[in-house]
Amino acid sequence: MKKFIDTLKNIWKIEDLRTRILITVLFVAIYRFGSKIVLPGIDYNSLDALHKQTEGGLMSLLDMFSGGAFSHASIFALGIMPYISASIVMQILAVAVPYFQKMQREGESGRKKISMYTRYLTVAILLFQAPSYLINLKYQVGSALASGISWPVFMIPATIILAAGSMFILWLGERITDKGIGNGVSLIIMIGIIARLPQAFVQEVESRFAAATGGGLVMFLIEIIILYAVVCASIVLVQGVRKIPVQYAKRVVGNKTYGGARQYIPLKLFAANVMPIIFAQALMFIPLAFMQYADPQNASWFMRSMTDHQSWLYNVVFAALIIAFTYFYTAITLNPTQMAEDMKRNNGFIPGVKPGKDTAEYIDTIMSRITLPGSLFIAFIAIMPAFAGLLDVKQEFAQFFGGTSLLILVGVVLDTLQQIESHLLMRHYDGLLSSGRIHGRNMGGIAAY
Repeated sequence: MKKFIDTLKNIWKIEDLRTRILITVLFVAIYRFGSKIVLPGIDYNSLDALHKQTEGGLMSLLDMFSGGAFSHASIFALGIMPYISASIVMQILAVAVPYFQKMQREGESGRKKISMYTRYLTVAILLFQAPSYLINLKYQVGSALASGISWPVFMIPATIILAAGSMFILWLGERITDKGIGNGVSLIIMIGIIARLPQAFVQEVESRFAAATGGGLVMFLIEIIILYAVVCASIVLVQGVRKIPVQYAKRVVGNKTYGGARQYIPLKLFAANVMPIIFAQALMFIPLAFMQYADPQNASWFMRSMTDHQSWLYNVVFAALIIAFTYFYTAITLNPTQMAEDMKRNNGFIPGVKPGKDTAEYIDTIMSRITLPGSLFIAFIAIMPAFAGLLDVKQEFAQFFGGTSLLILVGVVLDTLQQIESHLLMRHYDGLLSSGRIHGRNMGGIAAY
């Protein structure tokens, strides 16, 4: 406890770190404040039907990602997910379309162009999603609109407000990345998720202690133990690393000798971070978008199953998408050929492996071997909320047993702590952990946006 207090004091002593943390807190507070501002013309007290719609199923996940703004008809109701969806599309185009492949190889200028196109695509998605949200709002709580205002007249300014709200959230995230601590977009997603944790925890406690069987306390303790085990396993997964030894040949230039040292290439077990699960989750929202325009009672079995996150079909498809996206994202973020070329250019080689093509094939083989268990484990973590639901855990609390929620929370917290520790170590203070360092991480999946 004393070391923790001393660490907090050290953090406060570093002016730059203190300023960054305060700026981050300020921007997060602005985001949370905006999540409570209801669309102009909407009566908040008349939104009971919308609240009930987001209590279960995929709608609850959508509401969770927006930090509750979706169910409150807030100006931030669409959250940051349209930007994530646009980023997914652009990353796929960067692999499949030669024009975008060339742009990606142009370095910083290419990344700026891709970022610009991503924002344009985000606006296009928002101009589709905002009217869809408003149509659903009209269907659920048509009486919430103030008297004297017609829905056609209301939808035009409301669409602009919703689109501007999401773009403002994106701007806040970028400002946090530049001026604050951690990755802004990641933090905004995490804050939206964690905002519902206290309420979900209280509801779960109340439901267990109200159980007629009298074993509520025992079941609640079992839940906490399982949750703790899943969190620990997720931390191990996120920080797991396979090191490949690299030997650098000696070079003599004049009177100086260079190289000769052995280093290691760290290949992470979870190189794709949380992006496969976010990619898959975004695709799983597509059936939900179509269901908004259909009568749930007359919908097919397939559509009902694909919008029920506890159905076996939903979870099988979800897990398969996560495994596929894990391989896909690992392939586009780690290029074995490029790594082999860089190694050869610097007179480096893997002992027992020929430089060049053989080195690229060796690295690719190692990556494939460590990606398989990583993808299977992340898929299992992703469908854990469904298993928790089978044990009568309330859905709001079950979402924290795995899935996107848990992995984002673990990943973002570790990434933020790693950045804080880097500031401390640069100024010769002890790190945050007394038993070793936090492994260097990069929420590249989200941060790359």
